[in-house]
Amino acid sequence: MKKISALLPAAAAAVAALLLFSLPFAGAASGAAADEAVITLPPPDKSGGIPLMQALSERRSNRNFSEQALSRQDLSNLLWAAFGVNRQDGRRTAPTANNSRKVAIFAAMGTGVWQYDGAANTLTKVLSRDTVKEFGGAPLTLVYAAPEGLHDAMHLGSVYQNVGLYCASAGLANVVKATGVDVLKNDLRLPEGYKILIIQSVGKPK
Repeated sequence: MKKISALLPAAAAAVAALLLFSLPFAGAASGAAADEAVITLPPPDKSGGIPLMQALSERRSNRNFSEQALSRQDLSNLLWAAFGVNRQDGRRTAPTANNSRKVAIFAAMGTGVWQYDGAANTLTKVLSRDTVKEFGGAPLTLVYAAPEGLHDAMHLGSVYQNVGLYCASAGLANVVKATGVDVLKNDLRLPEGYKILIIQSVGKPK
């Protein structure tokens, strides 16, 4: 019995260590672990938020971001608001001419740069690079690309306005900028004819 009692503390410590290392990684910036290639986002929460007129009243630019990361639920809600699927036929939360959907959205975070797939509700890593400082310190910067036609610029305007209203509703800070559009211009593999036209930094306010 004495030998068994002596072994119990060591066994308990081993079990605790095993449980610790089996827990999901919780410290990654913006809900994304650095070693992941594809993130399947949780379903967006479509039941919350404040009334539209109140969101319009509170929509504003805010460049004062906390370093606190956004959760995966935050990312899912925000990206769905930007250009997610809101109908069974695959149409999106933002309009595009003739349903062309010529919009590419990238999420630049501390863990890399990720491309959003609205149909699958996933993020796929396209660059393993921390761009937070390059984009001014926000934990998340959305990089919007499209062809340079009249309609395509209009599409991106609808997308970033959706994000701005979502941020107002969720109490997040955001700012739309043309400064910084060249940060990734030589690094992203865009569809032929596409160009980065605008960026939008998002985070929790200070």
